[in-house]
Amino acid sequence: MKISVIGAGAMGGATVEGLIKGHQFKNEDITVSDPSQAVVDKFAKLGVNVTTDNQQAAKTADIVCVVVKPWLVERVLTDIKAELDPKKQLLIVIAAGVPSANIKEWLGSNCPPLFLVIPNIAIAQLASMTFIVPCDTTQQQTELIQGIFNDMGTSLLTDEQHLASGTTLASCGIAYAMRYIRAAAEGGVELGFKADDAKKIVMQTMKGAVELLEASGMHPEAAIDLVTTPGGLTIKGLNEMEHAGFTSAVIRGLKAGLK
Repeated sequence: MKISVIGAGAMGGATVEGLIKGHQFKNEDITVSDPSQAVVDKFAKLGVNVTTDNQQAAKTADIVCVVVKPWLVERVLTDIKAELDPKKQLLIVIAAGVPSANIKEWLGSNCPPLFLVIPNIAIAQLASMTFIVPCDTTQQQTELIQGIFNDMGTSLLTDEQHLASGTTLASCGIAYAMRYIRAAAEGGVELGFKADDAKKIVMQTMKGAVELLEASGMHPEAAIDLVTTPGGLTIKGLNEMEHAGFTSAVIRGLKAGLK
């Protein structure tokens, strides 16, 4: 099975790195197409096939993965349209806000079974939260694509209506988590730690929180109750954050991503 990734910018490049580190494809079965010679050279050193010719990349793949900015999707798909074979290929489009109806219209009868996919950049470390929308695909095809993305993190099958919400919660959301890390690390410096030590402390603390919730299945508030003793430091800190609008700010930020 061969896969071609057309577009290797931040998201496309992270996807390729995940494919290389994962267990679904050999390096020689991965092709990267990008107009930038620097990008092509970078991935050539990692042992995958590279090209600047999108048509060539599309022609040789069982799975064609288009990962470009939303406003470039139509141009790229139109360019590779003649090389696509709906009977032999699957098409993945990773681009926020591009409806499946538009993709099918652009490709017409040449549109392969289609998946709209939104990962986040942690896919490079096999730790993405990925949303997958199957569009007129078989169960076998869906299981194949979900298996590929489960190998690079965790995936959730959803419908097109909820894809934008998934984007802001997980794809944009990883930036929100990083902003908390930055803020807490800066607070750590004010508390007397060196910057690198403060960042390390905060990241390990977040990792511990996630692993605890995963292992226990507890609701976050139930886990919080374990460390908020009456009159203690933790509840004072939490209440101060809530007075500043912590929860409200997070929810408003997520909802703003849908506007």
